[in-house]
Amino acid sequence: MNNKILIQLEIPVIEKKYDLFIPINKKIGTVKRLIEESLVEITNDAYMIKPESNLYSKETGAIYNVNETVRDTDLKNGSRIILV
Repeated sequence: MNNKILIQLEIPVIEKKYDLFIPINKKIGTVKRLIEESLVEITNDAYMIKPESNLYSKETGAIYNVNETVRDTDLKNGSRIILV
């Protein structure tokens, strides 16, 4: 079974987009934290972690619940999400 999906992540605050593989068995909150920690590193601290940030569906504008696993959301290969 495939345990990851490929998504497109948009980060308006730094005007960047990334294609990422994310694990489907992790909670959205864990995925968000890992993404933010990686962004701090790859942007040389241009991105700063904010506890109030959320992941949103680019198609619907819905906020992803940090307590849901990726597999229990509508995320699939090719989904576009925004980190704000």
